[in-house]
Order: sequence, then C-alpha cells, then structure tokens
Amino acid sequence: MISRSQGRSATAAIAYRVAERIEDRRTGLVFDYAAKSGVEHTEILAPDHAPDWVSDRSELWNRVEESETRKNSQVAREVRVALPAELTHAARVELVRDFAQAQFVDRGMVADIALHAPGRAGDERNHHAHILLTTR
Repeated sequence: MISRSQGRSATAAIAYRVAERIEDRRTGLVFDYAAKSGVEHTEILAPDHAPDWVSDRSELWNRVEESETRKNSQVAREVRVALPAELTHAARVELVRDFAQAQFVDRGMVADIALHAPGRAGDERNHHAHILLTTR
C-alpha cells in the first residue's frame, strides 16, 4: 500500500516507477525522475467507463491524492511482478497487460504499469513490472 501515514504519496511513487516528472498539486512538491534509466514500457489501463482524464498520468494520480483527505489515507496499491527473462520484450508487455486487465481493470480499478529492465549491477534476469492501482 502507498499510505500517507508512511510518508508516501501516489504521485511520488508513480513518478519514480515511470521515470517522469510529476508535480503533486496537494503538496506543491515536484518529483522529477526523468533522468532515471531502466524503464522499458509504461501504460495506463482503465475500465471502459473511466473518464478521459484517467489517461493523463499526472492528472490521474493528483486526483487520487486530492480525493483522500485523512492524514493516514491509503492512496494506492502496488503490485510487483517478476517477469521471465526468457520472454521477448513484447511478450513481457503482453503478459503484464493481460494480468493487470484480468486481475484489476476488469474489477474496476485503474492500473498504471511500468516494466523495468534489470539493473546494471544486479542479476541480468531481473526483468520486473510495477503496477500502481487506484483504491476506488
């Protein structure tokens, strides 16, 4: 869980996961990870009935943050998925997309996915994905 009681925010978490610059309108803080390497693919999956603004990452996570008012709010869920190194990049993307769609989006959640390459110093087989999910 991404929880305010732990000093975390959905805007900071997603900015890091997708290596982008996102300003948190609630706090005024800017999270800029645009120079971060290793992100191979990002994508937002949403239910058919979702409004158009959901496809704008900054707008999505700022609205999530603004909708929660308690200091101990749980603003998002995160799922980490290990991916087979034997698969091609396209197959890994399809695997994560299908998993997120079936397990979360088809149940009404928005899923913001980021596929990461293995780190330079770590295990070269460590392909993985982060899926940040709305709680409502």
